[in-house]
Amino acid sequence: MNYDFDLFVIGAGSGGVRASRFAAGFGAKVAVAESRYLGGTCVNVGCVPKKLMVYGAHVSEELEQARGFGWSVHEAHFDWSTLIANKDREIQRLNGVYRNLLVNSGVTLLEGHAQLVDAHTVEVNGQRYRAAHILIAVGGWPQVPDIPGREWITTSNEVFYLPEQPARVLVVGGGYIAVEFASIFQGLGSQTTLLYRGERFLRGFDDAVREHLEQELRRKGMDVQFESDIARIDRQVDGSLRATLRDGRTLEADCVFYATGRRPMLDNLNLDAAGVALNERGFIAVDEHYRTSTPSILAIGDVIGRVQLTPVALAEGMAVARQLFRPQEYRAVDYRMIPTAVFSLPNIATVGLTEQQALEQEHRIQVFESRFRPMKLTLGDLQERTLMKLIVDAEDDRVLGCHMVGPEAGEIVQGLAVAMKAGATKAIFDETIGIHPTAAEEFVTLRTPRAN
Repeated sequence: MNYDFDLFVIGAGSGGVRASRFAAGFGAKVAVAESRYLGGTCVNVGCVPKKLMVYGAHVSEELEQARGFGWSVHEAHFDWSTLIANKDREIQRLNGVYRNLLVNSGVTLLEGHAQLVDAHTVEVNGQRYRAAHILIAVGGWPQVPDIPGREWITTSNEVFYLPEQPARVLVVGGGYIAVEFASIFQGLGSQTTLLYRGERFLRGFDDAVREHLEQELRRKGMDVQFESDIARIDRQVDGSLRATLRDGRTLEADCVFYATGRRPMLDNLNLDAAGVALNERGFIAVDEHYRTSTPSILAIGDVIGRVQLTPVALAEGMAVARQLFRPQEYRAVDYRMIPTAVFSLPNIATVGLTEQQALEQEHRIQVFESRFRPMKLTLGDLQERTLMKLIVDAEDDRVLGCHMVGPEAGEIVQGLAVAMKAGATKAIFDETIGIHPTAAEEFVTLRTPRAN
């Protein structure tokens, strides 16, 4: 059968670009269709601009710390429009980088919305293309509740482009995106309230991490309200927003930002025409090799709803390229021991099991925990404290989990993730000489297990 392409990828986000580039490098004839922006969520309205804004938000604390080191900082002023403009310029540069990566790899880039016609056919801008394999890598989309006034809600798609900094912000949600943006707004000087309908945010993270972050956010002056949810939003005559909570209380704000989950971006993909089935959660159902119910069509990344992280999509994209065009080099993605960070202020980083998961899996464990004020803060008035925690299997001494809340947590835990992936024991941690004086050395000087 004659095909126009060996692989047709729908979506030029992290996973789609990785699969495309490497498949082309393996000798395949590849096309990618993208209807919005190159680089996907991460580059445009996710990890990259968010991290840039986190850096910006942290400057306010850096300025406060500077006084303790003898620096006089007079009349510091933050300009939202400058941050947004500089962020936009960097994102445009990265869009160009992604374009060059694809084109220089020999990939055909089609800019337009793609939809399936059948198991081997895709239509873009009225043109049909036949492919031996089709890869769906369209990512996710913010999900907001169907409440009166939902048209006034801001999501992560719009927040990076707000023309002005809102003076008062309501952040709704309990996941990592919610706590990150609450930290960003708070750090940049907006009066910030974080609302979550559950008992405590960051469900699935270690309880010590969740409790510690709550204490630090409250210490910074953030209004954190649990078991609270919005029933309706009304726009006032002066342009402000009034949120009526389900318990009858009202809150005034200039921006109501929702981070209440993401759905797979399946709009107008025409999955039924190709017989592609969804799972019970509404994501594309795939087997261990990322094949859908139609064997010629595969799917990776957020759209399959496994682990919705950019590095995971990259790994899945690489796995698909190898599986299809370089099978002798194929390695399955290992979903165990995936490190992750939350760029709240302070940062969170974690790898491995939480204490609760270790107990549920019937490990007999020892827990090592330390809370301390970082050395950098000792010459000033900031009282922020760092949390470090190790969960160790009491029978074979393996380190099962590592958790941190504090400055540069992601930078520190990334290295520890390598050790844990290699099966490091607590004895190896203990025998490792620390780098002094650093916060990171605390992980190799934890000697006394917590009394249960």
